[in-house]
Amino acid sequence: MLLGRLGLEKARIPHADRHGLLWLERGRLEVEDGCLRFTTAGSGNWPAGDYQIPHQSVSMILLGPGSSVTHDALRLLANHGTALAAIGVGGVRFYTAQPLTPDSSALARRQVTRWARPQSRVAVARRMYAIRLGEIVPAKDIEVLRGIEGARMKETYRLLAQSFGIEWRGRRYDRANPDAADLPNKAINHAASAVEAAAAIAVAATGTIPQLGFIHEDSGQSFVLDIADLYRDKITLKVAFGAVKEAGPGGDLERLVRRRAADAFAKEQVIPSMIDHIKQVLGEDES
Repeated sequence: MLLGRLGLEKARIPHADRHGLLWLERGRLEVEDGCLRFTTAGSGNWPAGDYQIPHQSVSMILLGPGSSVTHDALRLLANHGTALAAIGVGGVRFYTAQPLTPDSSALARRQVTRWARPQSRVAVARRMYAIRLGEIVPAKDIEVLRGIEGARMKETYRLLAQSFGIEWRGRRYDRANPDAADLPNKAINHAASAVEAAAAIAVAATGTIPQLGFIHEDSGQSFVLDIADLYRDKITLKVAFGAVKEAGPGGDLERLVRRRAADAFAKEQVIPSMIDHIKQVLGEDES
């Protein structure tokens, strides 16, 4: 953390040159003598103390449970183009965020351009499927790609459940009655919500547009769902099946899934990885 103001109160560091995300929880974010400060009683990431926050060099501050923020702090962050998001423990929930005002609109403009043209829209979808499937699929029709991915995922569900010693009867989810699902399906639903929260943080951090998805279409969070799905087998299913195995019949499944998801996000650096994937799939080369 910075000691003193160092003349940085008027600095405007480009977002491309900033550090990414700063995680804060269980404290108060406020302004003192023109500087952003965070006072905390201590948490897993921060020992108890009073810290000066280098907001000019951070793209986004993630404010976890047990925290408060003052109006002056919001004003200072807005003036320096630093975003602030309210999240759950470890990023397993995304509650709200002020709009990020990055100094470059390159990613958002690239997303709109790719989305608006059918050929480039399919190209981005193919990149996403290549990441998920581990290979470039020759098909160029989105429905064919969805069919290939669906068949692969059925087998992935079966194999991962088998590796965790979980009885698997297939993916079943009734939106009208989610409690009717068996334990593995409930765990997948909880894990998917956590991973979608992480993806929402990554989308907010990059200033991209959540509504403009390339595989998902109808949801107001379509691009968030696109990014979350890149982690379905690596994170979502492993978190879900691991929680089912640990919880047993009488355990608190949702709480356990959230804890395991938070641990996985930290260990695997999931949100920074998502930010990298957003830049990758929206990249310059459309070949």
